[in-house]
Amino acid sequence: MSRRRGIVAAGHDVTAGAAIEVLRAGGNAFDAALAALFASCVAEPVLASLGGGGFLMARSGDSPPVLYDFFVQTPKQRPPLESLDFYPIVADFGTAQQEFHIGMGSSATPGAIKGLFAVHRDLCRMPLREIIQPACEAARDGVRVNAFQHYISDIVSPIIRSSPEALALHESPLRPGEIAAEDEQVRNPDMADGFDVLAQEGESLFYRGEMGRLLTDACRERGGCLTPADLADYRIERRTPLTLNYHDAHLYTNPPPSVGGILIAFTLALLEPEKLGNHASNSIPHLGRVGQAMKLTQALRRSRDSGSGEVADPAILDEAMLDSYRQVMAEHHTFSRGTTQISIADDEGNTASMTLSNGEGSGYVIPGCGIMINNMLGEEDLNPGGFHRWPLDRRIASMMSPSLLTTGNGDTIVLGSGGSNRIRSAIMQVLINLVDFGMSIEQAVEQPRMHLEGELLNIEAGPSDEVIRSLQEGFGKLHLWPGKNLFFGGAHTVMRGVGGELSGCGDSRRGGVCRYL
Repeated sequence: MSRRRGIVAAGHDVTAGAAIEVLRAGGNAFDAALAALFASCVAEPVLASLGGGGFLMARSGDSPPVLYDFFVQTPKQRPPLESLDFYPIVADFGTAQQEFHIGMGSSATPGAIKGLFAVHRDLCRMPLREIIQPACEAARDGVRVNAFQHYISDIVSPIIRSSPEALALHESPLRPGEIAAEDEQVRNPDMADGFDVLAQEGESLFYRGEMGRLLTDACRERGGCLTPADLADYRIERRTPLTLNYHDAHLYTNPPPSVGGILIAFTLALLEPEKLGNHASNSIPHLGRVGQAMKLTQALRRSRDSGSGEVADPAILDEAMLDSYRQVMAEHHTFSRGTTQISIADDEGNTASMTLSNGEGSGYVIPGCGIMINNMLGEEDLNPGGFHRWPLDRRIASMMSPSLLTTGNGDTIVLGSGGSNRIRSAIMQVLINLVDFGMSIEQAVEQPRMHLEGELLNIEAGPSDEVIRSLQEGFGKLHLWPGKNLFFGGAHTVMRGVGGELSGCGDSRRGGVCRYL
């Protein structure tokens, strides 16, 4: 721990460095969060783009936290299926594969640009022209491709190769037509130009002006869903966070209509009576109970989520509902996507937890500004009722759950995660490590994780052979991963202690870094 002026945990050194540079120039945590947002688009182009959306959990000093919802919105109309540019690609994780759909018909209404301008008006004190400078310099000078970014570029290479414009965001300077190799320097001057013109002309350039017109014209001509009305009518939402007491800690997380926060709250409410801290970390009682709670949470989601949003009903946290699921817990102790996270705290008591996603990207890049548009309508996790059945003009329910935790002794912890359906299990396990087991931030983030996907329990190497055998017997289908993997999320986390001490950890699973000022 260290007494510092600020701390940032993020998915890339360039992303964290931009935030630190703005803090050093006199910005607050929210100025730094926007600087990191722009820089992540440059340094983490698979995971972040102004063509997607996200959420910010913001707390100014001791004021109540506010959740900024600038996630994507479904279109106002559903064109005939035969007219849509919508097709599958397979992302190969090496030990697992996942199908995504891309093309113009996969794009929902982006909210990131509207969101960043709202946050700037409400919470920031530096001019946007200064906030974007670190990202613009990185885009023009070039960013070295690190091992993690090269790995995820390889995973989604079918999307990168789907159009010349998409390839240009990742193209080797030495081998034209090829994706940049590790350690090669990738420049994106168009992206810097796009940031500059947005800072000068404002959000209307995208939602009512030329930048948006290029997008909607392409949708009309090439089989997309978005129209000028979708952009013009988009609104950000400022929401009261969902709150939950867990032992002596107090959690603030993403409320409905998103589903990630309420599912995290449901799982923790099931686990609170289990008193996991009475057992050893990674023991059979610990992991068995967590796995069972994951199974029940998954069953709840399946029983209520047909795409209608019922799973986001706060009634699932009513005591009668919880008691019925806790009874199942008591009877089953048979064994004793593109998303990035930015977490920031400053010395003024401000905290920011921002989660951003572009899906994996649709393959379409707005000409002249380097902004790839999202493929959220092609994400299976976000369309549980099936593709092309989304309700018109409605926020898409997201698993993203930027969160804030205040502990019984007064510490403030800011966290979130990328990882699609694995977001909730990543955040939940970090919280358990912190609250139940009293781990440090680094220990809590880097502990082995598990995730139940369908009937298959995925678990990272670390627990003993005896524990693995017990989990295998209890769950039937188990896949033991050889080590940490981005499949299990990227829970970049920071903490401000009650005395002002700062500590943090960038999750190694997603190339995370932690920087102090």
